[in-house]
Amino acid sequence: MPATPTPAQAGITVIVGRWQLFHKGHETLLNAALALAGQVIVVVGSAFRARDVRNPFTWEERQAMIVATLSDTEKDRVRFFPVRDYYDDVRWNKAVREGIAQLVPENAPVTLLGFKKDHTSYYLDHFPNWTFRTVAQEVDIHATALRAVFFEGVDPDARLAVLRPYLSAPVLSYLQAWSRLPEYAQRVAEQTLVAQYRKKWSGDVYLTADAVLVANGHVLLIRRGGEIGRGQWAIPGGFVDKDERFYGAAVRELHEETGFKTLDSTMRQALKASEIFDHPLRSARGRLITCAFFFDLGAIRLPEIKGSDDAMEARWVPLVDLLKLEDQLFEDHIAILDRFVGVYRR
Repeated sequence: MPATPTPAQAGITVIVGRWQLFHKGHETLLNAALALAGQVIVVVGSAFRARDVRNPFTWEERQAMIVATLSDTEKDRVRFFPVRDYYDDVRWNKAVREGIAQLVPENAPVTLLGFKKDHTSYYLDHFPNWTFRTVAQEVDIHATALRAVFFEGVDPDARLAVLRPYLSAPVLSYLQAWSRLPEYAQRVAEQTLVAQYRKKWSGDVYLTADAVLVANGHVLLIRRGGEIGRGQWAIPGGFVDKDERFYGAAVRELHEETGFKTLDSTMRQALKASEIFDHPLRSARGRLITCAFFFDLGAIRLPEIKGSDDAMEARWVPLVDLLKLEDQLFEDHIAILDRFVGVYRR
């Protein structure tokens, strides 16, 4: 473990990651940060979101894994800052800068520490006001591969035995206990389903359309009945048929999944905006590009709706309650909703 910092090491170092899951390569970075500065801030990305194949652990669970590797003295020197996925680099960078500013003394020097391993490390260049130091990557470990091993089997103890060279003992113990929870079986099942899905739908890109329908301060959401993201809340939508345009697909899916239908002229008048959402990692199922349409019916009586097709439920959700559902919303749907109705501003 790193030695107690000297007065010259009394600064602040920031390390950034998703830490899904926390392996020895990550520990190299954390130990270097502890050796460099008196205080370390660990930015935990992809926070507050619903679980999926790429994000099986909550930010609190990832924090617990990291804390398990620290001594009592080190625990006092490490703080955590969770940051959500905005699918917008400018917005994400701003959130990180402002969050760190709240945790450090005014005008305190900040050092950003990181691995520049590949194109995914581009974010390290987005904080010019901080000093940047690179850390040599001692072991080439990829969290994606480790997750694949951990979640591709019914015997977690056997899986952890395979992972032992790449994870510290405290993390192994944490994962062994975590694998006894019902959540582990659900993650294993979804890992299998996503793999099957991607094998079946092997095209480079697929197109989908979504309908954000607002009425009288509520938005219409569905609970997914499909196996992937089952039970999570989502915006009504689906794949664009080969003879459809985005708008037609969005309106069709809205009707099929919720039973909502009105005059075409009413929908055209209610249409306020549309936008393409094309972040490469917005869906764990593959490269899905969606066009979302925002309709506002105004201060009317809420129309009757009913979940159907592949939706187990449809519900008018108050806009003021959306943030409470953040960790239950499918894929990037909270970001889509925020774009049109300002979820994070509420």
